[in-house]
Amino acid sequence: MADTVAPAVTEPARPGSTRRERTGWYFYDWANSAFQTTVITVFLGPFLTTVTELAAGCELGADSCDGAVRPLGIRVAAGSFYPYLISLSVFLTVFVLPVVGAIADRSAHKKRLLAAAAFTGAGATIAFAFVTGDRYLLGGALFLVANISFGAAVVVYNSFLPQLGGPDDRDAISSRGWAIGYLGGGLLLALNLVAVTMLSEEGNPQRTLDLARWSIVSAGVWWAAFTLLPLRWLREHPTAAARHGGGNVLTDGFRQLGHTLREIKAYPLTLFFLLAFLVFNDGIQTVITLASQYGTEELRLEQSTLIVTILLVQFLAFGGALALGALARRIGAWKTVLLSLVLWTGVIIAAFRLPAEAPLPFMVLGGCIGLVLGGSQALSRSLFSQLIPAGKEGEYYGFYEISDKGTSWLGPLAFGLVFQLTSSYRVGLVSLLIFFVVGFALLAAVPIRRAIVAAGNTPPRVL
Repeated sequence: MADTVAPAVTEPARPGSTRRERTGWYFYDWANSAFQTTVITVFLGPFLTTVTELAAGCELGADSCDGAVRPLGIRVAAGSFYPYLISLSVFLTVFVLPVVGAIADRSAHKKRLLAAAAFTGAGATIAFAFVTGDRYLLGGALFLVANISFGAAVVVYNSFLPQLGGPDDRDAISSRGWAIGYLGGGLLLALNLVAVTMLSEEGNPQRTLDLARWSIVSAGVWWAAFTLLPLRWLREHPTAAARHGGGNVLTDGFRQLGHTLREIKAYPLTLFFLLAFLVFNDGIQTVITLASQYGTEELRLEQSTLIVTILLVQFLAFGGALALGALARRIGAWKTVLLSLVLWTGVIIAAFRLPAEAPLPFMVLGGCIGLVLGGSQALSRSLFSQLIPAGKEGEYYGFYEISDKGTSWLGPLAFGLVFQLTSSYRVGLVSLLIFFVVGFALLAAVPIRRAIVAAGNTPPRVL
């Protein structure tokens, strides 16, 4: 297969970046999205909660469980184990990801780092095959390893983006990768849901639990198998620090991270953009996380409706990412992200007005979320790449990934507090408007062209 650079109209390019290399980068999104959709979004929470309930002495298939487990001697309600585990994962991720990014910037072998993180995460996911009976501690440990490895691999993966295209090409490259990721994640989820639907037996909760476990395992296999493509097709683009290094990469990475933390105040506009992203992305993540709960508790919808809507979001996000990427070529990524936040605000208002027990309006709204979801995330990623000083892509994407995952407690906290005060999921949902309104205001206040120049980069023609 010849490595040729395609015309900019059909395939954004950068001198030294080939179509094959970019295709390899796209396919890591295809590979790891299976973990996000099949494991995190659908199967892991119910599966691990059920295993924990079994460890607490509850009967399989019971409608409710008041039992508790004692990890490390601490009493934890069975239903709280998984949420606490997510919080612990977030806490650990905050410390791990910037260090991983710093090491990536000092290493001449970023593909090896990507392989180590991806295969560790995929291996831990596959090892859920051994989470049987009441082995909730094994499941919890495997989840921590898999989720932290997932974040670490994404940091390394994102750090390749500035090397794949110039300023005018990255929006399209990022959008294409995000779109392919939604397509891959949606495809495996659809296959798993078909398998669960066809093979489940009424009145046999053990069969359902086993099917959920093997669905989780399938995501690990998918993740590992398709990671082979980017590892084969991506090329190393060592930074100046990596080329002139020679010391210990790990210790140099820690030293470089400390230096960056001291010097980061020299790029206040980059930090300001990161703050804006922290706020509005927290709103996005909260909507995604609480949509199922809102659908079941407030709108009283059947599980089948929620499953169809999840699949709808996945596949429409494929087209949405490409569509907003095309729009960004005409009006710029910054304006397109601002527009997406206006659309997100409309989604929240529409969700507040949804009638109960009406599946069709809920699915239509899910389709709208899909159309705006992929593009807003993909363009935020590519826009941030313009604000990173050359040679520090890994470090800065480490901070970015913390903003993506490590701060998503703000929205759920606001939602929970409002619900506790009002006993209304609708009012709780409306409380999320503040994240999109404030995020829009902060992002609009960033002088984006000046921020790009301040980071030492060349602005794209259209912003």
